[in-house]
Amino acid sequence: MYDPTDPRASLAPAKPGSARNEPAFPASYARFYQSPPEERQPGIDSWIVRGQSFVVVYSEAKGEQVFERSGQPDEYVVLIPDAGTGAVIGAGGETREIPGHSVIFVPPGDSRVVLPAGGRIVRLFTQAAADLIARASNAATYERPNPAIPELEPWPEPHGGFRIRSYSLDVPPQPGRFGRIFRGSTFMVNYLEPKDGPRDPSVLSPHHHDDFEQCSLALSGDYIHHLRWPWTTNRAHWREDEHEHCASPSVAIIPPPAIHTSQAMGEGINQLVDIFCPPRADFSAKPGWVLNADDYPLPASAGTSSTNR
Repeated sequence: MYDPTDPRASLAPAKPGSARNEPAFPASYARFYQSPPEERQPGIDSWIVRGQSFVVVYSEAKGEQVFERSGQPDEYVVLIPDAGTGAVIGAGGETREIPGHSVIFVPPGDSRVVLPAGGRIVRLFTQAAADLIARASNAATYERPNPAIPELEPWPEPHGGFRIRSYSLDVPPQPGRFGRIFRGSTFMVNYLEPKDGPRDPSVLSPHHHDDFEQCSLALSGDYIHHLRWPWTTNRAHWREDEHEHCASPSVAIIPPPAIHTSQAMGEGINQLVDIFCPPRADFSAKPGWVLNADDYPLPASAGTSSTNR
């Protein structure tokens, strides 16, 4: 359910939320500001949280630091949210200097990310990064996978093959476009327009997804994530509504088919980033919404898949 002013109101209507006759799958919340890091190295603190098909690594670095990945089997994402944090990335036989406030798609194989002056960095990997998946703060949540989510099927590789692909997040808003969306072969990242002050509670956007998770990464400000699960015939499977306050930095992993909406609450700038693995077909089908669509082809099934309602 979207307010008429919300660009998502033009999406094809989703089917009514349905629930399998089994216990509702829980959401996960990771409040990095109040929990110890899952990994601590000299000069680097890293918090790790997972969804069913992906893992998020949020790191804060002091001074020059290096982040290496060996033998990564698929493309991954580097998000550098702050304009003052530059990076030097080497992968696939090339090395590039990347300015801050960018999203980068890194090719499979060996890679090296250097932050010459430290700063914040977010890395997104698929479930193929088994070493990181095992260290996630919410790893126990997925001992029983959510049966509503199908196996991950990566999208086609980019035109011209895998290489370092960097995109500035400094994109002005455009009427009718929802956020700042970039997609690769494994992830879609929507760097939403920042909210200056609290969100008007009369124009929230409660909606659901049938068979994929939403990862909402709060980089600044405060949010309340409102969630409601459909009922099944077995009352023992029901979950109470949740209204979880998450300041920043934090992550909320929202499972299907929970109805959800996120409400900015902070008085200053509230910045949320929505992450999907694999990319969403419905967003991809909207002309002009995916800003790097020319680089990444759609899968043949994108027009008919139910995976991305």
